[in-house]
Amino acid sequence: MARLLLRSLLCGVAFAPALCAAENLRVLVVLSDNSIPYQAFYKTFGQQLPPSIQAAVLEHPEEFNAATQQANLIVAVGMKATELIAAKTTIPLLGAMVPRNAYEDLLARKKHTNRISAIYLNQPWDRQLDFLLAALPERRRIGVLYSPDTRIDLVRLRQDIAGRGGLLITQPVRSAAELFHSLEEVVADCNVLLAVPDSMVYSSSNIRNILLTSYRHSIPLVGLSQAYVNAGALTAIFSSPEQLAEQTRETVISFARTAQLPEPQYPATFTVAVNQQVARSLGIELRTPEAIRKQMAQEKEEGK
Repeated sequence: MARLLLRSLLCGVAFAPALCAAENLRVLVVLSDNSIPYQAFYKTFGQQLPPSIQAAVLEHPEEFNAATQQANLIVAVGMKATELIAAKTTIPLLGAMVPRNAYEDLLARKKHTNRISAIYLNQPWDRQLDFLLAALPERRRIGVLYSPDTRIDLVRLRQDIAGRGGLLITQPVRSAAELFHSLEEVVADCNVLLAVPDSMVYSSSNIRNILLTSYRHSIPLVGLSQAYVNAGALTAIFSSPEQLAEQTRETVISFARTAQLPEPQYPATFTVAVNQQVARSLGIELRTPEAIRKQMAQEKEEGK
């Protein structure tokens, strides 16, 4: 009886939404737009939610109104939604499918950072390198193009690659005008090109020409998504909207129990995609996705 009374008193104070979340959590999922990836995310997120968690969706983040759309927790899907919602409310906010650099830029401008967290879109570097060397073990001269916005720790990345028996070859891209000069420089010296999340370098208007240039030099491109592989990249490691939605759902269920957001986290699960047609054209013997994953797991176990 005393515990019940204490809980009732706590639910009357300013932080009532978080403290009462374990019994009845109201989640508002705000999508950056209503395109297929975001719809796939919400469909998967809503599956297998406990009855105590009520989820609603908003497909246009600019329509969010904190006064009329009550929630204990907001899940913003994509960077557009995350930025818009972060500017409008202090309700606990979980950004999903967001690039790490963009999220950290937002966090630097945001007050009450204990009420915001994220599930990143991009893969951790260790996983990227494990994947690259499992997929292409003979190609150890790894080329990377980067702009000032990429903010790669080149010293650490160079050391990590060297520790795996590889060599990092980099070229900066300071402006869009010098992109293809830098690309020609890097593909002349590497034997695999690793795409990184960089909207200036790997924009939708550039990717086709990057693929054509690397292909002309017989240099395979390791992409960032299934779309890259479909367009002509040799292979890619990424997390699908469905995989990120499952991780987000588990994070929300944990929030319902603890009223605490976790630290920002990388994707827990991932997908490997390959383009065997490109592999044959380049004369590369490429393993299946299953074999690549098995090799990654084996090397990780041996490295313990």
